[in-house]
Parts: sequence; structure tokens; C-alpha cells
Amino acid sequence: MSGEERYDVAVVGAGPVGMYLSLRLAAAGHQVAIIEKEAAPYPLPRAVHFDDEIARAFAAISLNEELAEITQPAPIYEWRNAAGDLLLHFDWSDKGPSGWPLATMFSQPQLEAVLDRRVRADPRIMLSRGRRVTALAQDERGVTLDLDDGSRLGASYVVGCDGARSTVRGLLGIPMTELGFSYDWLVVDTRPEDVSRWAAQNLQVCDPARPTTVVSGGPGRRRFEFMRLPDETVAELEDPRKVWGLLEPWGLSPENAELERAVMYTFAARWAETWREGRVFIAGDAAHQMPPFAGQGMCSGIRDAANLAWKLDLVLRGVCDDELLDSYGTERVAHLQSAIGQSVALGQVICLTDPEAVAERDRTMIEAGADPARVLPPIAPPQLGSGVVHATGGAVAFQPRVTTSAGATGLWDQAVGTGLDVLATVSSEEVSDHDVVAALRAAGARFWRVVEAGQPLGEEDVADTDGVLLPHLREAGHDVVVVRPDGYLFGACDASGATALLRELAEDLKLTSPASA
Repeated sequence: MSGEERYDVAVVGAGPVGMYLSLRLAAAGHQVAIIEKEAAPYPLPRAVHFDDEIARAFAAISLNEELAEITQPAPIYEWRNAAGDLLLHFDWSDKGPSGWPLATMFSQPQLEAVLDRRVRADPRIMLSRGRRVTALAQDERGVTLDLDDGSRLGASYVVGCDGARSTVRGLLGIPMTELGFSYDWLVVDTRPEDVSRWAAQNLQVCDPARPTTVVSGGPGRRRFEFMRLPDETVAELEDPRKVWGLLEPWGLSPENAELERAVMYTFAARWAETWREGRVFIAGDAAHQMPPFAGQGMCSGIRDAANLAWKLDLVLRGVCDDELLDSYGTERVAHLQSAIGQSVALGQVICLTDPEAVAERDRTMIEAGADPARVLPPIAPPQLGSGVVHATGGAVAFQPRVTTSAGATGLWDQAVGTGLDVLATVSSEEVSDHDVVAALRAAGARFWRVVEAGQPLGEEDVADTDGVLLPHLREAGHDVVVVRPDGYLFGACDASGATALLRELAEDLKLTSPASA
């Protein structure tokens, strides 16, 4: 591989997932190349929603202040039928377990502009636009990418974040699993002169004559989605006259709104059958696509990046064996299938057009008081599959506010920073034997004793600022909790199980200097 550009990781694709992954890797000290086939960022809106977990992921790389200027919380989301009757009411006004708003709306070009500025300002990242990957080859030392300008680029690992028509996935020959759930929807993005009339309204109109979505597209924008009916052609629906006709009942016209785009999307439900081939990975839309009804498309891609970033970091630093990276796919595909299942289940309800089925749906929802917990089909909660996960872990970890001995106060990631964290109600010497603690510390694990607010703090102590973390632990019967760098719970236990829990953590990490037996 001599005579070529060399990096720790080459990321193919400069969308939100590729840029986020690159920023996480660069923050850990690694040299990253981003290869993007398009000469300039895509200028039109696409994704418009992220949840509290993804807000935490963005805050982990200090994007929260910049994103506050281009995002809008979505405190209420409602489903109504053609007559205007309330079918479902989602109250998203509280913060989620990750400590951020449950739902946030945005315009993707603005988000990408923020990420692009951060990428260009980072000396560890080389961003190259207008170059296309044409071939790849790999051996035990790394991967070589051939580019369409005749150049070559080498990296220890490559991650394809290059979208639904992924070149990387195609070069690897990875097949997709298809669920066969597919509908055409016209996606319309507008900039009304006066958005005050919309307030924070986010609405799903379950009208069999035309299922319609009306939500925020970020500050100053409104997103409309109209399902294509069987007798309509794509060309007919994308005609500007037809688009304005669909917007007219909502009070929008060329005189009071700008039409940013109107394009037909075919929503599908699919995922790649493998997410790793040797030293090459796929993430984001390259690995999966789903209907938009749960707002989890981009969110799932950012979860992919957060999961892979901390594991690549440990392997690149020589702390953990390459085998650790196998857990990326096994963990994420299980979680991803849950997200797709939720999206499909919602879509099956929303997309109904049969009059009898619609009448039964409306009657059931109204009688249940528009309560999602009583109406929607049961769906398994999102949970990581097998990997670096104890039997008690796999879910998103609760993120509390804490105060450190240095005087920093805030949500955990902002006060302490992201890392592999062991939180305990006792000191590290009391939670496990010396060898296990030493091995985990060598891998970068941090041990924290949680104390009541107002108590004196030692170097490895944090105070429960709001008085909710310690009661949360006591109620669950947990003396020890292990949180991964991506914000997921590895596992939790009482004091008697601490040594076994931490030994399993050391084993799952595939440490190159494992704890003594």
C-alpha cells in the first residue's frame, strides 16, 4: 500500500452519519478521510426529526449550542381522522431518559452545514468531495480504495455511509432483507411567510381519501407528506399545480409560501444481511431503510455511528482485539429491526384506505381515549442484540445531572465527558478485585462513586445534583451500573454481583491484556 494516502479510517459518504462518525473518531485522536462523490452538500431537506438519544449523541461532540439555533422541539404529536376527531395524542413535552427533548425537528441541510463546518475545522479529518470510490481491496493490514480520479487511498478500516444505493455495499455484494412493506408518498417542504399560525403543531391526518402528514420542518419550515393513491402517477403528483392544490386546504399558496421541493419517495423496509466484511463496514442508509412513520431513519444511522466509533477507537489504540468489531452488527441489527417493526406497524395503521377498516380503527382509538399505550400494536422495546451487553443491559442508559469535584455541573456527558463509565454507590476498590479494575482502567474505563448532593467530593466522586440518580439506583436494587461510551447500558447489579459483572465486561471487550482469571 505504499505511495497512497493513509488513514486510520476512511469514511465513504459525507451525510450526517458519515460526518458524525468522523467527528467521533477524530475526537478520539484518529486520522480520518471522508470521500464524498457529490461536489457539494445536498441542498434540499430530507430528514426532519431526531429524538432525545440522538440529541445526546450530538451533545457528546458539543453541537448542542449550534443546533439550538436551527432546531425546534415538537412537544405534541396528534393523529386525527377525516372528521377531525382525535385518534392518538402523544405528549412529548417532557425530556427523555437521555436528558434532552423527546422530539426535535430540523432541516437537514442546516444540520449538514453545522457538521460540515466542524469537519473542515478538524485537523484530523480530510474531507474530499467530488471523488467516487470505484473499487476496494483488503488484506490483514488494511483496505485500499480506488477512486475515479485514478488515485488510491489506504486505511486500517473503511465505513460505507453512502446511502441507500451504497457503492460500498454493492462492491461487497451484501444482499438486503426485504419486508415487502412499500408505499409512495409525495414529500413537500415549504417555507411559509407566517409560521406562527402553526405553533408547534405536528399532525397525522388519517384520512382514507388521502393519508397526510403535517409537521415542522425546523424553524420557519413546514413538511407535508401526501400518500399517492392507486390511480395517480408520479409525474401527476409532482406537477407544481397539483402540489399547490394539495397545499391549498392548509392555507398555503405561491403568494404566501415558498416551495422548497416536492418529490415522490418510495418508503421501504429493509436491512443488510451483514454489516461487516473483514475491515469494511456499512452504516446508516447503506445498511438499512425504513418508513418514516416513527422518525427513526437518520436516528438509526447516528446510532450505528456511535456504536461503531467507540469500538473502532479501542481497536485502533490496540486496547481491544479486532474481534470486538463483530459486535457492531449483532448489536445494531437487533435494535434496527425493532425500529423498522415500529415504523411498519405505525404505517399499517396510517396508510389504511378501506372504509370498513378505517371505521373500525377510528372507533377503537376514540373509545380508548386516544391513548397510544392502549391503542397501538405491542412492539418490543428497542434493545441491543448480543455483543458487549450483559443480560441486564442493552437499553439506553438514563442520563442524570451530576456535579464533579472540579465544580462542573450538568448532564453526565457535559459534566464528566463520554466514556466507558462504572457508576457505583461505593468506591472502585469495593466493587471488584484489583486485576479486573486494573484491566478495565487500562481500556479507558472510569470508576465513579455517586454521593448525595452537598457532600465533599473526591477525585473520582460525582454528586447526584438533582437527587434523582441515587433513588433511581436504589429503586432498581443496583449498587453498580456500567454505561458504554454510546450511552447504552452494559449492565447493572447489586454489590455482590459486581465482580462477575465487570469480569464479563472485560471478556466482552476482547481486551488485548485481559484481566487475570
